[in-house]
Amino acid sequence: MAFSSGSGAGTAMSDINVTPLVDVMLVLLIIFMVTAPTLSYPIDVNLPQKSINPPVNPQTPPEPIRLRIDASGQVFWNDTPYPLPTIANMMEVEVQRDPTNQPMLEIDASGDADYGILAKVLASAKNADMQKIGFVQK
Repeated sequence: MAFSSGSGAGTAMSDINVTPLVDVMLVLLIIFMVTAPTLSYPIDVNLPQKSINPPVNPQTPPEPIRLRIDASGQVFWNDTPYPLPTIANMMEVEVQRDPTNQPMLEIDASGDADYGILAKVLASAKNADMQKIGFVQK
């Protein structure tokens, strides 16, 4: 028998020598690591440009609008409760006052507030073309 498990002289060795296999695999790994192209994706970044003439009369920003949504779904505009359609109209009026110098809309949503109400408020702000929207964290 060619592969016997007995010990002694004249018996064939049944173990595989894996050292040459490991050496070949390490060499192949190094070759693939060196020759593999590095993946790079270009990202376009618009950096601010240097201006020689700064603006002469910088506008002071208007007071921010504090919009609060409580757990019951009530929406407060600067601590005064309003229905949601009225809030949308008020946002449009604020944007139309001065489209280049809009007030900051600070949204403070309760942790228990309905997500649907918040989504409607954000949709109203987008439809009114409000540019400055922030969330208040407590």
